[in-house]
Amino acid sequence: MARSALSALVALASLTLVAGQSTAAPTQTAANGVPSLPATPLVSEIFPYTALPQQVYPNPIVRGTQSGYNRCNSTTQNQNSLCQTILVNNISDFCIWAPAQPNSTIADTEGEEVGWCTKNGYGTRGIVPGTFTGLQVLRTSQYLQIIGFINQPSVNMQASDFGGELDSGGQDEAGNPMGGLVYTTFFSTDGSIAQTQYWTEFIGGGIVGMKICDPKGTNPQGYCQHTLDRIGLPYNMPNAAQNGTFEVCDSDLMDIPGVYTSGGQTLSYSQPAESLGAITSIPYQPRTPSSSNCQTYKSSQVFTDFASLAASTTGASSAPTGSGASRSGSGSAANPTSGSKSNRAESVTISLFTSILGVAVSVAFLA
Repeated sequence: MARSALSALVALASLTLVAGQSTAAPTQTAANGVPSLPATPLVSEIFPYTALPQQVYPNPIVRGTQSGYNRCNSTTQNQNSLCQTILVNNISDFCIWAPAQPNSTIADTEGEEVGWCTKNGYGTRGIVPGTFTGLQVLRTSQYLQIIGFINQPSVNMQASDFGGELDSGGQDEAGNPMGGLVYTTFFSTDGSIAQTQYWTEFIGGGIVGMKICDPKGTNPQGYCQHTLDRIGLPYNMPNAAQNGTFEVCDSDLMDIPGVYTSGGQTLSYSQPAESLGAITSIPYQPRTPSSSNCQTYKSSQVFTDFASLAASTTGASSAPTGSGASRSGSGSAANPTSGSKSNRAESVTISLFTSILGVAVSVAFLA
């Protein structure tokens, strides 16, 4: 749902609640102290990597409180880290978003995912060897895309979870995870670390896809758009990745997700609302971009930093406390139109809104 529509529902709730029912100080406050939308959308939050805030959203917003922290260092580098700042650079130096607690589903935890990285030193959790059985990195002039075949329990996901989408937009423009920041050296000419405000990740069904877009590119909002979450990774990140192969390729640009040609006409596809039921047909098949200059690697060349890391968690987390509720029913990462469904609403804020606005508010929290 659009931000304007969600704003209207928040305003309606503020007129219905009596003063004093919300005791937390929100980031942006409507009448009677009701937590509102973030004052600044996540894609507009710009922080130098050397001047990160402790949290992007330190105060409660509509979905609750940011569950992790953005200022990460050696003191947070352990398998219980709740770091929500990640880097995506190349085949041996990248991070993904995944759950903090074992045996989780993406639909239940999308607002609270944490960073899992191949490199030690970012203050995140470490990706252990054997987590990925294949990787394809596509390098383009506008985006960097990583497709991986993943052992989901290694990053706290249920093996059977078909997952969903994580992105810098989110249903209230606070991102999934809420306050999650992504940085890269890929778009710089001098190797400096810069923020990318536009990114998206699909994870589930044994596959993860991470795409980051150049904020100074021709269309970062288009290449990393997040409005087609229900039709899955093949339509948002078309690729020719192969399980068992680790490779880096130069690639032509993909078509903007949802844009296709039929009968000589350029058309666009918008997915129907989830309330209308399952998507049973899609009017086009995505085009897989041509790739070239592929270089292959061995898994042992890619995963070096955590070779001795035990599978069990070590260390203790120094995370700020707080909870954030997630939307229900993310689309499948690997398979269009299917997915794990959940209707979790642990946040007091969401419970409060739901009791007032019923189904309307539940629908508002869908992407």
